[in-house]
Amino acid sequence: MREVAVLGVAMTKFGNSEKTNLEMFAEAGLEAIANSNMEPRDMDALFFGNCLGDFEEGQLHMAPFAHSELGLRTDAPATRFESACATATVAIRHAALLVGGGVYDAVLAGGSERATRMGTPLATRTFAMASHAQYEGPAGITFPGVFAMAAHMYAGKHNIPLSELKRHMAEVAVKNHFHGSLNPKAHFQKPITIDTVLNSMMVADPLQLFDCCPFSDGASAVVIADAKKARDLVKKPIYVAGMGQASAGPLYVQQDLTRVRAREASIRQAYGQSGLGPKDVDVVELHDCFTIAEILALESFGLYDFGKAFDAATIKETYLGGKVVVNPSGGLKAKGHPIGATGAAQVTEIVEQLRGECGPRQVEGARIGLVDTLGGDFGTVCNIILRSRP
Repeated sequence: MREVAVLGVAMTKFGNSEKTNLEMFAEAGLEAIANSNMEPRDMDALFFGNCLGDFEEGQLHMAPFAHSELGLRTDAPATRFESACATATVAIRHAALLVGGGVYDAVLAGGSERATRMGTPLATRTFAMASHAQYEGPAGITFPGVFAMAAHMYAGKHNIPLSELKRHMAEVAVKNHFHGSLNPKAHFQKPITIDTVLNSMMVADPLQLFDCCPFSDGASAVVIADAKKARDLVKKPIYVAGMGQASAGPLYVQQDLTRVRAREASIRQAYGQSGLGPKDVDVVELHDCFTIAEILALESFGLYDFGKAFDAATIKETYLGGKVVVNPSGGLKAKGHPIGATGAAQVTEIVEQLRGECGPRQVEGARIGLVDTLGGDFGTVCNIILRSRP
């Protein structure tokens, strides 16, 4: 396998947008290509992520239209990816595998989503389509319900009073909104307090409104290329050190929701490929779709022992300046969550952190970054470890 690098990254502002999916992706894609000091004609393929374009805009087959908007060559194939919330990360991983294997020299990968256009009832219904339609949907299971069950199971398994766990979960939201306040492209850019979380409406006991990430619009794109090409084009390429992807079945098969087995398998692959471990990681962009999800992820990575990450935000270990900085972008919780774009936005944040380009939210001395994206109810997990060099 050839060494693979990220040359250019870009994302639109996340939030509510009047632009179409194609317009948003064209904005992010052209900026990522320009940041790579390349041209659209240099892209050998487009891996385009989108989950719900058919419901959002009545548009399903978007990849070739995005290809046209960007001005790519006719012989550069455009392929749509869909892996629920892990969509763009999976697209980027496949791009890196094919560049590493010598099939392509440069690939544009990322995604776009316009979730707010659907409104809350339809968006909620369509998000739930990433759950098992025969076993989970008829039981009334939604994603907030799944993570609410995980929170109850975590409290019981580790003998933590639920009221105490709720306060620590609220601190995760406070931390990510603080980080988001430093990110001009975040959906939410205002700090909140623990009372903001604990006084918000109940969604799925014990998860309240501010324990949950928003629906968002936005796009993000990444240029993946042969590392030899990268060194001639950009001052500071960021290298793909290791990747992993794993899958799990419906919830009744998984049973213990405090242990995300697909994530544990995926992160083992990424650590194994990179030769790195949890102690080497400086900055993490992880899938905090709900506050309890951040706690579970930290333990899956080996950054904390199982049952020990619940107070990491409370004691400031995951803040800027802490032991390991988690979601300096604001995470899904504050940066926002346009499903098909989320993973590419996470990669964008890590690349900019490793290049020292993040201004007031810069993680000092960051050299190793970890991306973690979860699709569905623990069904798909994809991890990417990125590194810089002096």
